[in-house]
Amino acid sequence: MIYAFKDYTPVVHESSFVHPLAAVTGNVIIGKNCYIGPGAAIRGDWGQIILEDGVNVQENCTVHMFPGKSITLKESAHVGHGAIIHGANLGRNCLIGMNSVIMDDAEIGDESIVGAMAFVKAETIIPKRSLVVGNPAKVIRQVSDEMMAWKTKGTQLYQQLPDDCHESLKEVEPLREIPENMKMQEGVYDTLRDFMKK
Repeated sequence: MIYAFKDYTPVVHESSFVHPLAAVTGNVIIGKNCYIGPGAAIRGDWGQIILEDGVNVQENCTVHMFPGKSITLKESAHVGHGAIIHGANLGRNCLIGMNSVIMDDAEIGDESIVGAMAFVKAETIIPKRSLVVGNPAKVIRQVSDEMMAWKTKGTQLYQQLPDDCHESLKEVEPLREIPENMKMQEGVYDTLRDFMKK
């Protein structure tokens, strides 16, 4: 759902997809080819939130901030299931792992990878191309070219997803029996391993 708040109406590029069970509120700008999953909450009630082109915010994520702050999730930032971004800025082509928490005034550098369930304290500055894990989160090494290629390919799957959702996602009544001709999704999506070879 898209909600206006105090005369601020979200701006969502037509190529992006916001799931009907997500909530996007107020001063939010969503660029091209972005995916916002069900259960995500992006609340621009107290400040502006910008999602640049190709960003994905997956299921049950929260993006918010303290009053008077504004934040940017830069191009191709990838926010994994259940993560919380609170008043932090995300660099270009970074990955925020599932159930991670990135706190106020933190800066995640371009092409960095934050591991699942990491806790990045307020005002932490993560240099570009850093691999970050733990609670509190620490840089443990640099992101390799191979890791960055894997991350970029994974994000490309999410950048394809808005078109697929616009084309085929629809609300339906459930079937009551398994159809005899029901098949797996073979051939519809490559496995990540096959996708990496392209």
